[in-house]
Amino acid sequence: MGDTVALRRRPAPVASVQGTLALDLQPRREPPSQRPDRLGAGADVVGVDDRVRAQLETWSCRFAQAAVEIVGGDRPASQLVRWTAPDVYDDLNRRAQLVARAGGHQPGQARVQPVRPKVVGVRTCFVAAGVVEAGLHVRYGQRSRALAARFERQSDDRWLCTALEFA
Repeated sequence: MGDTVALRRRPAPVASVQGTLALDLQPRREPPSQRPDRLGAGADVVGVDDRVRAQLETWSCRFAQAAVEIVGGDRPASQLVRWTAPDVYDDLNRRAQLVARAGGHQPGQARVQPVRPKVVGVRTCFVAAGVVEAGLHVRYGQRSRALAARFERQSDDRWLCTALEFA
């Protein structure tokens, strides 16, 4: 005759949030914390002067504004040839051609888009001396898109876009 031992589990308490996200649904009693306008030096890999950051953020917004206008057919891609690497320039041309084909117009012929894109925000990260990665927020009326760009400083002190992704 064998001795058998029966283990008996104690019931585990069931949490009220089982199978869902544990969210705190209690009302806030204090005001929300203030977020800075930009990520600042905490996101940088290398240190950068605030003046240099501000200049590059302004320039990257202008660059992105021109890029979305090129893709939309409002301006020719040749306007950014000096500030883009060859593969980025080719991609902008390709995107402009695709949008033009879908919309039945010629790219870069000053077509006025029904909803004008507007760059409304930028976040930069200096990843090395002379290398910056930027995330840009673009509004199309009620809709939003994101652009990610990488800019590299050239020997003549101009910035060159070496990567540009639309999301």
